Amino acid sequence: MYTVIGAGLIGLATAALLQQRGHEVRVIDPDPASQASHFAAGMLAPTAEMQFEQDPLYPLMFASADEYPEFLALIGAEDALIASGTLVVAGDRADLGHLHDVFDLQQRYGAEAEKLTPSQARKLEPALSPGIAGAVAIPGDHQINPRVLMARLLQQVQVERRKAQPGDLGPQTIVCAGLGAAELFDLPLRPVYGDILRLNMPRTKGAEPLLEKVVRGFVLDRPVYLVPRGDELVLGATSREDREPLPLAGGVLDLLRDAARVLPDIQLLSIKEVAAGARPGTPDDVPLFGRDPKTSSVISTGYFRHGILLAALAARLGADQLTGVEPSEQDQAFIQAMNPERFL
Repeated sequence: MYTVIGAGLIGLATAALLQQRGHEVRVIDPDPASQASHFAAGMLAPTAEMQFEQDPLYPLMFASADEYPEFLALIGAEDALIASGTLVVAGDRADLGHLHDVFDLQQRYGAEAEKLTPSQARKLEPALSPGIAGAVAIPGDHQINPRVLMARLLQQVQVERRKAQPGDLGPQTIVCAGLGAAELFDLPLRPVYGDILRLNMPRTKGAEPLLEKVVRGFVLDRPVYLVPRGDELVLGATSREDREPLPLAGGVLDLLRDAARVLPDIQLLSIKEVAAGARPGTPDDVPLFGRDPKTSSVISTGYFRHGILLAALAARLGADQLTGVEPSEQDQAFIQAMNPERFL
């Protein structure tokens, strides 16, 4: 029997893949589907997520995005993928310079993206502010609903609702417990909190939705994203390391103000949920994946902002590592990039 510690999206997905391969699996988590994955917006956006000086992440992000359709098919959740595409907009001319710098980075990597004028962007999404300075269209960046996907996975796997103990560790165990992995191993994890809102976005029969594509933006050099999902709009997210677990008024104010610069009619929506979640960060923002030299357990954590995007790749690598599948040359490179021993 294999043991998966942690019932966020990556842990549940790893367990589901192991079961698909015919193995018995137990999952241990005192409060499944309640941490970072629960709060996440669910963007599958390898191109939009590219940042300067994070080169090791690019291959991981694009590979996982490519694996998502097969991953969803394996667990019977093909309908969870919302192929909406993404627009990244600039709030003013200074933000447009930042946006074009990132666009140049995306082009150097060979990612699919196209510059748009403000009028071209507003033809795609008419509710965008007439004051935006420009945009970039990324047709291959999509989204899923993490809460729906985890609910589907919880129907497939059994979870022991308890805290993991040292006795649960061993060569047939994988630890996907996010920040909780630091309670079992000496790992350089830090909580990076993010404030996030969910707003009601009711649709009048016959009327066009306020927003159809994922819209990301730079406003006063601050990132903001708006993720439309049925009758809901997810707005996020701040990034802070103050260890305050509750949403901060200043963060919520910034998000609403920046979002209104991009999508003025957001001011007409009612607020459904205000929350804060802690993402597991590492010193170089690259995940931790590999065998612990003391217990031989597999460590799979530190996915920071990219936990939802990287879930397909992380789950497959985790299942492969536990069951002794020989990694391909590409997978070896991925595993080496995420090796926890780089911090030992």
